[in-house]
Amino acid sequence: MKKQQWLATIAIFLTMGVILLGAYTRLTDAGLGCPDWPGCYGFLKVPHQEHHIEAAQQAFPERPLEPHKAWNEMIHRYFAGSLGLLIAAIFFSALFRRQSPKMLPGILLALVVFQAALGMWTVTLNLLPLVVMGHLLGGFSLLCLLAVHWLTLHPQHQVQEPELRSLKPLAALAVMVLVGQIALGGWTAANYAALACIDLPVCEAGWIDRLNVSEAFDLHLGHDDYEYGVMSAEARQTVHVFHRLGAVITVLVLSVFLVKLWRRATSTTMKRLTAAAASLLVVQFSLGVLNVVLHLPLANAVAHNFIAANLLMLLVLIYVQIHRSNALLSKETL
Repeated sequence: MKKQQWLATIAIFLTMGVILLGAYTRLTDAGLGCPDWPGCYGFLKVPHQEHHIEAAQQAFPERPLEPHKAWNEMIHRYFAGSLGLLIAAIFFSALFRRQSPKMLPGILLALVVFQAALGMWTVTLNLLPLVVMGHLLGGFSLLCLLAVHWLTLHPQHQVQEPELRSLKPLAALAVMVLVGQIALGGWTAANYAALACIDLPVCEAGWIDRLNVSEAFDLHLGHDDYEYGVMSAEARQTVHVFHRLGAVITVLVLSVFLVKLWRRATSTTMKRLTAAAASLLVVQFSLGVLNVVLHLPLANAVAHNFIAANLLMLLVLIYVQIHRSNALLSKETL
């Protein structure tokens, strides 16, 4: 069991690193830093020798080699590949050990394989927004499921609080609202709409007249290249406005849930999870405002992505704790 606990812990931190690197790669416009997959211009690492660079330019004349972008992309791939191997180790460790939970490791393995496919399609489909957003959600899902797996391996951190039973529907709603807002954020980033509005609290004057919902949420299939976006300015502004409105709704729903949870929770574990989630919610909203005010500084934008992943992870853990408390209580009353 100790081995599985260590594997789960390392995998969580490695996933956080992959999420950070993924955000950095996307925000430095390095998603196509290597125009092929899984290598880079036909090599296992970024070509640096003169004859290798010449061969790369001949193979991909439409995409000149930019070493700094290529390295951003390849480092992300190296870390993602390492995570895939680690999750495979988690699966086989659980498979060959009696009395170990096997379903969740199996789901994790399937998800990381699908994530690899999404990573490939991100490149081969030239940053198709639907794939880019799916890749983001897949990474966040991996982090959440690894955290649940970690909790399963550490029963001493599981709580049973009958007082929280009635909060389960609100907990589920909070998770769903946050997932929706993260998807909106991913759609905003994938369509290069993060700076479509630079005024607060909403947008520039006349923004309501410029809304174009049909184009903003069209999949825009069939383009050869999606780098730097294919939407009109009005559609990007619409996406941005929806993300801002979603942020307000998310803050309200999560605040109501976390306040109720704080008042009813009795265990130290649940109190800490609640306080941590509330703190991340405040930080996340502040980072979103700073993205607009400071015109999307790189470090701030990467942090905005990373905090969102961790906030979702905490909410999922809270939901799982409440769900398990209900399940244990139901067994006891039978």
